[in-house]
Amino acid sequence: MAFPTRPINSTQKKIQSLLAALSAVAFSGCGEQATLPASAGFGPSPQLPPPHATLLPTVVVAPAKGWPLGTSPVAAAGLRVTAMAVGLDHPRWLYVLPNGDVLVAETNAPPKPEDGHGIKGFVARQIMAYGGAGVPSANRITLLRDGGADHAPLRSVFLEGLNSPFGMALVGNELYVADTDALLRFPYRPGDTRIAAGGVKVLDLPAGPINHHWTKNVIAAADGRHLYVTVGSNSNVGENGVAAEAGRAAIWEVDAATGEHHVLASGLRNPVGLGLEPITGALWTAVNERDEIGSDLVPDYMTAVRPGGFYGWPYSYYGQHVDDRVKPERPDLVAAAIPPDYALGAHTASLGLAFSGAPSPSGIAAAFPDGAFIGQHGSWNRRPPSGYKVVFVPFRSGRPTGDPVDVLTGFLSPDGDALGRPVGVAIDRQGALLVADDVGNRIWRVTAATTAENLGSR
Repeated sequence: MAFPTRPINSTQKKIQSLLAALSAVAFSGCGEQATLPASAGFGPSPQLPPPHATLLPTVVVAPAKGWPLGTSPVAAAGLRVTAMAVGLDHPRWLYVLPNGDVLVAETNAPPKPEDGHGIKGFVARQIMAYGGAGVPSANRITLLRDGGADHAPLRSVFLEGLNSPFGMALVGNELYVADTDALLRFPYRPGDTRIAAGGVKVLDLPAGPINHHWTKNVIAAADGRHLYVTVGSNSNVGENGVAAEAGRAAIWEVDAATGEHHVLASGLRNPVGLGLEPITGALWTAVNERDEIGSDLVPDYMTAVRPGGFYGWPYSYYGQHVDDRVKPERPDLVAAAIPPDYALGAHTASLGLAFSGAPSPSGIAAAFPDGAFIGQHGSWNRRPPSGYKVVFVPFRSGRPTGDPVDVLTGFLSPDGDALGRPVGVAIDRQGALLVADDVGNRIWRVTAATTAENLGSR
């Protein structure tokens, strides 16, 4: 259907021409590109070349296209991928309830009227829209239930009227949801398919009119008495001022009963994924590092979280590599900066983190028995692009070891289009890997292939 158009006057034409020119310059990135292979940015000791600052940041955006009919990502040999749910509205995060129900946060950024003024802010917003992140937030959590052999699958609106919800955690009969501006608590009974009760605010979270990194994740400590909440920075490298970063670039530890909290670890530019390593019980996080100093810098990473630890942002990266853009300098904090445990590639946007579960007939732990699955949303500012896949980082004795292994690929087409973008990852009750795809608007389920099926690509 063709929609009617209104005549464009000369002023509008000039504006459009200006915007097109600005976009062309910004998208060019002045020709900067990676000098190292993507693999150089992975592992416990990534290669870190000198910074390569440019007049304008490198921008290489994969246009969001979605999956053509009958297509899907490519699973590693011995695995099978199927669509558990389709037609969702920007699904980004997952949580598996004890009865096997799967909660999906259908969400996107809230309005941020002061986040990115001027030309740079305008271009940033166009990048988001072009890459599939410009849609309004559905502000709800949807429940998915596998009906098994006897019943049809169930999809139900579980919670609605939220404010850019993201992380979820169940403690006893209380479900915690991390909105962009508050941690909320809801009553839950096993088997519920909808919660109509209003949430109780546990505490406010940093938000406001800038709210640069809006996602807030939450998981429960093993004892259930404490919660861990991620709060990303309000800028790339502190350019919005110290006041805008109060309580940010950090992981908070929260008393679940009272809401009392303190900063557990800081200097983490944008911590998103959280998980408890099964052997040691240590808290791990996946962190998105800084931009605009080249395609090779800085690798995103995963790291064990040390109570009281400082990880460098904004003054330094990957330990004590000083970022000269940040003034005033803080050599005292740089000297205290802890190097991360494992690099996940420059600009891969590593968001999801889930440790592998116990082996099961249809699960994938037999092939990936000890380690962490990482959802890499994909770069927008690296030439050539990086991420756009799910990888597995093997662990031994509670520590990452060896090279990452591709688990789910094919999200980026040969023409450079984003067919999908993986975000949150989780292990379901049968041991399958679930992947939220916020461009494909579906949930992928990865299982072990049976001997009767063709192994590998699906």
